[in-house]
Amino acid sequence: MVAKKRKSATKAKAAAKKKSRAKKSGARPAKRTAKSKAKTKAKARAKPASKARAKTTSKTKPKAPAKTKPKTPAAPSPKPPVTPSKPPVSAPSPATPARPAAPVAPAAPAAANPQTGAPSGFEVLGTNDKALFTLKLHRGDGMTLIGMNWKNGRPPDNFVGFAIEYQEPGAAQFFALNNRLNFLDAAGNVNPNQLPTLQSPIQKFRWVHFPRNAHLPGDFKYRITPMFMDAADKLSPGEVQEASIQLARETYPGIANVTFTRGFVSSQAFVDRFLKDGPINTLVAPSAAKGLEFTATHPDTKVALDWMGFEARAAILETLDQAIADNAEVRVVAYDFNLPEVVDRLEKLGSKVKIIIDDSKGHGGAGTAETEAEARLAKSAGQGNVKRQHMGSLQHNKTVAVKGNTVKKVVFGSTNLSWRGFFVQANNALVLTGDKAVGLAFDAFDNYFKDANNNVAQFGATPSAEWNDLGLPGVDAKVAFSPHSAANAKLEEISNDIKTNTTSSLLYSLAFLYETPGVVRDAIKAVTDDSKVFVYGISDKHVGGLDVQDPNGNVSPVFAEELSGNVPEPFKSEPTGGTGTRMHHKFTVIDFDKPTARVYLGSYNFSSPADRKNGENLVVVRDRRIAVSYMIEALSLFDHYSFRVAEKAAKQKNQKLHLAKPPRAANEKPWFDDDYTVAHKIKDRQLFS
Repeated sequence: MVAKKRKSATKAKAAAKKKSRAKKSGARPAKRTAKSKAKTKAKARAKPASKARAKTTSKTKPKAPAKTKPKTPAAPSPKPPVTPSKPPVSAPSPATPARPAAPVAPAAPAAANPQTGAPSGFEVLGTNDKALFTLKLHRGDGMTLIGMNWKNGRPPDNFVGFAIEYQEPGAAQFFALNNRLNFLDAAGNVNPNQLPTLQSPIQKFRWVHFPRNAHLPGDFKYRITPMFMDAADKLSPGEVQEASIQLARETYPGIANVTFTRGFVSSQAFVDRFLKDGPINTLVAPSAAKGLEFTATHPDTKVALDWMGFEARAAILETLDQAIADNAEVRVVAYDFNLPEVVDRLEKLGSKVKIIIDDSKGHGGAGTAETEAEARLAKSAGQGNVKRQHMGSLQHNKTVAVKGNTVKKVVFGSTNLSWRGFFVQANNALVLTGDKAVGLAFDAFDNYFKDANNNVAQFGATPSAEWNDLGLPGVDAKVAFSPHSAANAKLEEISNDIKTNTTSSLLYSLAFLYETPGVVRDAIKAVTDDSKVFVYGISDKHVGGLDVQDPNGNVSPVFAEELSGNVPEPFKSEPTGGTGTRMHHKFTVIDFDKPTARVYLGSYNFSSPADRKNGENLVVVRDRRIAVSYMIEALSLFDHYSFRVAEKAAKQKNQKLHLAKPPRAANEKPWFDDDYTVAHKIKDRQLFS
């Protein structure tokens, strides 16, 4: 549905909608924008841009930008002036926007959503030939990647970034994203307020936006405006690009849904929204062993947990709620298992539930939440429906399968049914619908459950350890469960695919890569060393011996970190969410921009133990729409933590972060210079636009 079809709505109707939304949110229309407080990059290129996923809020109704096309450094129709300042100092790029909370009940998907196998819909181009730049929108799950590139050569030196506005489906008004970074004032001070990007443009050629109501059916329309600054520091707009894209809640409605947790307690968004009203230990159980006994006492508990759990939590709880309503059979395999809202739901299902709970070190024995959950479910479901297991090392699966009269769903991925899994870690959950997918999950469960002695060889000889087609209409997807035998092991196969068949790009988010040497890590290193391939990646800790390409064109490992101690203005110190892993994904995306795009994902840690010892789920999906969704997640994580790692490494604790003005001296360069001179940043600018 295009925007023109909505213009028939009367002003009265638009005003009524605006009033209704404001009442629901309990705030001004600004609250209708994404929960991302946009931040953009400072002048220095020595540090990476990033995305803290802060709330992007619009506080004013933006004026439509002028249509004048700047052809020289002289800028068109001026906007309100910005006070001149000293030349900007070298500083790292700040983090980017935050994800909005996802409702548990989904909105109905738009009928016009692209169908499986459709060649378009997940990527949309701007069509304004008069604009000086190109625009490409990429659909993510709960998010949009916005890519821009100058059409001819470099921008003029007085180009100071992009203003980004968006319009929700059915709405009449555009709202500008806000930027956490601003230009310095006349005294060289940082403005602590967030301003619309029409006043504080985003100094990046790509941006990930998280609309507040990304689940709405219909077109999200984006308007991108190049902003210019004259010698008097007055801003003026250039010719805009516009494009519309449908997000909706489900990736492929009724077939496959990619979902993510937020994973950013270590973010400016979390600090601004929730930390001021109480510490994180009033939201998340500080002790895993006591998780089932913990009750959150934070005054904003509901809003905060919705925000932190994002789409993955909503999708998993919805699946369990549907199972209860349908009186369905449910099969669960759990590793970390200490979340009351999950155990409570499973108890309601009574004997319809069968569950396997890991009993490896830290989970087995007295005093653990897993053992407490075992006792509770043995009482509600019957002792014969509850089993403890660790296979050759760990029963590391995180699967929920539901088989009812109307509900047939299975959840794969990396999300543990735990406080940290839902609310602290970056995780994914792939929710599939269909008889075949559910049947394969039930078969694997039975093959685990009938094993009385953690018999690895016995499971590896079952059909569940082979690749099996998931039977998704129009989507090429297969699943295999570990442990594998020597004959059907998957690790070497995956490493060969990465090393031999990657032609364009590799984006990955792999927990524990730092401690899992082997063929996959060797393959990633080989591809990283290939100058023809674009590589971004992140692990949960520093990966010694593996050089990961950083957005600034340098080579440095990227891993989960937080801003702490004396951080540069205008940022605040961030919490860690307790000890343990924060980046918990296990996925790799190969050639997202090619017809051969594919993603490997699951609980599988791409290691020998994951392949041959542990209980695991491993899924491969050969579908561009799904690959693009995982690509955007990897890119946003990489940006978010790249900034934090660089900030700590540089020890610039007293550095001010701000936007760069046009060069005013002979030795100064524009903010975008590295985007046109550093090889890896050139690829970045071109690949996503």
